[in-house]
Amino acid sequence: MNKAKSEAIVIGAGVSGLTTAICLAEAGVRVTIWTAEPTEVTTSMAAGAMWGPYHVEPFDLVAAWGATTLDTLRRLAVQPSTGVRLVSGIEAARDEVDPPAWGDQLDGFSMCARAELPPGFATGWRYTAPLVDMPVYLTYLRRRLADSGSQIRMRRVAALTEIVGEADVVVNCTGIGARGLVPDPGLFPVRGQLVVVQNPGITEFFSEDTGSSPDLLHYYPHGETVVLGGTAQPGLWNSEPDFEVAAAIVRRCAEVEPRLRNARVIAHRVGLRPTRDQVRVDSQDLKGTRIIHNYGHGGAGVTLSWGCAINATTLALAA
Repeated sequence: MNKAKSEAIVIGAGVSGLTTAICLAEAGVRVTIWTAEPTEVTTSMAAGAMWGPYHVEPFDLVAAWGATTLDTLRRLAVQPSTGVRLVSGIEAARDEVDPPAWGDQLDGFSMCARAELPPGFATGWRYTAPLVDMPVYLTYLRRRLADSGSQIRMRRVAALTEIVGEADVVVNCTGIGARGLVPDPGLFPVRGQLVVVQNPGITEFFSEDTGSSPDLLHYYPHGETVVLGGTAQPGLWNSEPDFEVAAAIVRRCAEVEPRLRNARVIAHRVGLRPTRDQVRVDSQDLKGTRIIHNYGHGGAGVTLSWGCAINATTLALAA
């Protein structure tokens, strides 16, 4: 790519689209984001969000993308304006299970004694990881993108053929939208719902290893608020809050942390995790336009964001 003359269009303004556009722009490419929805209503805004490469493949690539993102988030955590902080806490399971393979990448990783765990839990581990306040973080990413001279345009794209010839390179970061855009029938939603409450004084996170259950249990403190989760409901497209589900989320979290039982509810968040058998970061030629795909991150969009964005940028520059 001739960086002085060529342009790139990134489709999608969630965390993957913004991060990829930043990587391209900071590599010297003139970038415009096209998006059908503002960042405020993307799935990214509905994330918790804590670093952790859960339930995504392929393993080797995910490990590399996650490690790159972990390093970047650690650096961003020294800047309060980014919304990224390093927070300590516990992940636990009700059965005897092995700790995650990625645990040794995290500061202070150690197995918990039974006395450190809430009642009913058999195994657990403590660590410190990047915790991301998504409204603040996405604002930071948009500000960084604007500082690069790049723009965001509200423009809906129904099919990739519509964008042929608009730029030398197009990067598809449309998340669940890629199902119809590409099209990719192997992509499906996993509905996630969260509850945001006023923080009653919690400073550490807690997360349950729930395996394949659709009912999750975690809470992440973000200063004056705590994000409670959650759900993982495959195949559901409903993006409206279910208040019975919300009440169940609060009950599950309050069983572990009773101070959450009467915490004032501030907001509800719902997002559709874009899930497929493997994360897709690759390229194709479409009638003379190079298309780079960067989607299918499931619930690990933040965790893989910088690693995948750098990979997508490398493919774009090679075009």
